[in-house]
Amino acid sequence: MSKVLIYGEIKAGKIKKTAFELASEGRKIADALGGELAAVLMGPGAEQFATDLARYGADTVFIVDTPELRSYNSEYFAQALAHVVLEKKPDIVLISHSMQGKDLAPRTAAKLGVASIADCVSFELDGATLVGKRPMYAGKCNAQWVAMGSPQMASARPNVLEVAENPKAGTVEKIAFSPDTARSTYVTKDLNLDASGKVDLTEAEIICSGGRGMGGADYSLIEEMASIFGPAATVGASRAAVDAGWRPHSDQVGQTGKTVTPNLYVACGISGSIQHLAGMGSSKVIVAINKDPEAPIFTKADYGIVGDLFKVVPEFNKELRTLLAE
Repeated sequence: MSKVLIYGEIKAGKIKKTAFELASEGRKIADALGGELAAVLMGPGAEQFATDLARYGADTVFIVDTPELRSYNSEYFAQALAHVVLEKKPDIVLISHSMQGKDLAPRTAAKLGVASIADCVSFELDGATLVGKRPMYAGKCNAQWVAMGSPQMASARPNVLEVAENPKAGTVEKIAFSPDTARSTYVTKDLNLDASGKVDLTEAEIICSGGRGMGGADYSLIEEMASIFGPAATVGASRAAVDAGWRPHSDQVGQTGKTVTPNLYVACGISGSIQHLAGMGSSKVIVAINKDPEAPIFTKADYGIVGDLFKVVPEFNKELRTLLAE
């Protein structure tokens, strides 16, 4: 019987939304193969999230709980995931293409001696073979890739796969594991996590972003827009704004920042360089506000407003507040 295994990422004591995306997609693949879906959670306290994954289709949840997995260490986590794969022998392994997954997927694949398809936006099956679609050349086209070897491994871009509840048993099974501490390449001394409480860019449903056209570090108009949209929204920035020191690098959207796929992306004063478009071009709805009618961002935008953002955005916020209050 074919088996699909997904890795459920936990950060700062909370399971990430990407775990539910992978579980939903993994369930569809497992059903198409007539097989089972399993998930693996790592670290102390991970077992509390097993029922969450069962709600989205996991037949079995493997728990790897050792002190060395208390915080992310790429070597230990890759050892642990490879250990689970070798013991349980799944046919397909899915990992999120998050900041952690970008490191974990290829490192684990190397330990298993297989290939891994990175940053997929969708999956399909060719018989029993997993085919992943991923953007190429800064989003100019999509290519279909096949993972070589067994198991077939792939990472999925966050916030692109549909989340759907499909309750299963979610039987919990603990797996004994002791990492080879002699192979650790670093030791985590301290974690400086974002304590602001704002939603992560890669998981945000709405992103209000500002670029060079902001003219300075005062992002109050953009922050006001995000606050009107509510807790599902956050603030982003172009590389030009980050390089100018107006916003932290954690806010950067683009090829050298974060790749995002929100339901709504509002670009204010962003010309739309190819690097920026590569990072947000897969957004479901794009709204662009720019005084240059020839700005490349308009070629990607579903809705465009040509005008001075400092005149447009206050009116936009005013109307948005009235609309959402109704």
